[in-house]
Amino acid sequence: MSTAVVVRKVQAQPLKYVGRVLLYLTVLMGSVVFALPFVWMVRTSVMPGDQTFIFPPVWIPRELVWANWQRPWGILPFGAFFRNTLVYALVSVLGTISSCALVAYGFARLRFRGRGTLFLLVLSTMMLPPQVTLIPRYFLFSRLGWIDSLLPLLVPQWLAASAYNIFLLRQFMMTIPLEYDEAAIIDGASLFGIFWRIIIPLSFPAFGVIAITHFTWAWNDFMGPLIYLNRIENYTLAIGLRLFQTRLTIDYAALMAATIMSMIPILIVFFVAQRYFIQGIVISGVKG
Repeated sequence: MSTAVVVRKVQAQPLKYVGRVLLYLTVLMGSVVFALPFVWMVRTSVMPGDQTFIFPPVWIPRELVWANWQRPWGILPFGAFFRNTLVYALVSVLGTISSCALVAYGFARLRFRGRGTLFLLVLSTMMLPPQVTLIPRYFLFSRLGWIDSLLPLLVPQWLAASAYNIFLLRQFMMTIPLEYDEAAIIDGASLFGIFWRIIIPLSFPAFGVIAITHFTWAWNDFMGPLIYLNRIENYTLAIGLRLFQTRLTIDYAALMAATIMSMIPILIVFFVAQRYFIQGIVISGVKG
């Protein structure tokens, strides 16, 4: 190695360290900016009401008012909100994975006339705004007597209503070698047997992606419960939090405490399953 090359490498070392320090500082500043709303929410949830909006802002309360965390459970059926939201999230996740997996299996592994055209038709539904079908769906569920229950929110999830999830699973299933199907057929397996014994076990990474994203969406869904639910005891958390806002006053301390409590399950799901989520996103690359 020549002397000039060695000198250039030695001179490049400080620049590399400076660039790394600048990168870390940028990431740190971005983290502070994005964490600031959450810190403000936590601070407001344990702060006396008269300190909430004083200027300049007070970041550390003069006393911690833990009664703010108890008040949501006393003034509203907060436990019912949690139960309804959990049922909505879990049942809809199970339904969308089960139904979309069957449809995706047909598009990915079966050969039939018009398969491509039918798949394009399914994908075209992603361009249709949900507001367009809101009135027809409400009219249908009203005729069925399902209004003011979770059925309008749960039943469509068992009918492969998500074209995106169908697309994601179909693309993933196409990465599984067809030789597995041929070997199973030689051993006497049926089409459903191939789906149950081979495709489902190998598709768990894609199922994990759908489970996390759909659970988060269902947990935070506001429009669906707002349209179909009427009685307070049937509300989900997204609608229940709105009850803290009245025409005259807003109990910000109790609202922030209730919001943090509603975020805890989502945070737990993310931190527990983030590795599987990233793995599923990498493996579920578009193919075919």
